Amino acid sequence: MPTLELPRSPHAAGVSPATIYYREFGSGSPLVILHGGWGYGLYPFDGQIAVLERQFRILIPDRSGYGRSSPFAGEMPLDFHQRAAAETIAFLDALGIEKAHLWGHSDGSVIAAMMGLAAPQRCASLILEAFHYLRRKPGSRSFFERFSAHPEELGEETRKVLAEDHGDGNWQTVLRRNCGVWFRIADSVERPDEDLYGGRLGELTVPTLFLHGSLDPRTEPGEMEMVQHTVPEATMRFVSNGKHSPHNEADAWQECNESAGEFLRSRR
Repeated sequence: MPTLELPRSPHAAGVSPATIYYREFGSGSPLVILHGGWGYGLYPFDGQIAVLERQFRILIPDRSGYGRSSPFAGEMPLDFHQRAAAETIAFLDALGIEKAHLWGHSDGSVIAAMMGLAAPQRCASLILEAFHYLRRKPGSRSFFERFSAHPEELGEETRKVLAEDHGDGNWQTVLRRNCGVWFRIADSVERPDEDLYGGRLGELTVPTLFLHGSLDPRTEPGEMEMVQHTVPEATMRFVSNGKHSPHNEADAWQECNESAGEFLRSRR
């Protein structure tokens, strides 16, 4: 169970030093996997690790506030994605890694994209799975409201996995904090088409694969069409039968692996 210490973390304001726990598999070119807003445990990359560890050194950090990394108190700030991008760059610095492939899932895909914009020289390629583009997500509002107020309504197996990932006393905090920040992001917009990237996503120059479930319930109507229009040079793959986590869904993970594997081989 490797860990490292950062002198400070932009993501965990006031925590100094910050301990980052990470998983490590395989060897070769670095591939960093960035988990979504509810952590890694619910959406593991076992099916990808089994294949990709033959060619890549796979690193999967828990962001501060998640899993076994340093906890922090209070709400997530509205710019938590940018802060997490800065923390991930600090994580690479601590390991002496100059450049890495990034595979981000959900919130992790936003963080990976922001790394690609802020530090393209550190990114060999980006896989952006279950991508979020818009700041306002009315189709997901009721979902966030329900589980922010009543995380105990999740299924028993889901609650068990979250408790194993974040601890019995912390998993509800993780959910409430992540759901709550999406409310505040949505409520901060002046126009419904405002995006998370300040209008800069079209400046992305890193080779990018958008890997998206065709049935993703967290995607707004027309959202991915906006992405295609904004980043036309990126590769777009819609995973048939895929929902919000195609990489570990029974009906989607193999198709997901084929698309990701083909893309990564073309970037080696």
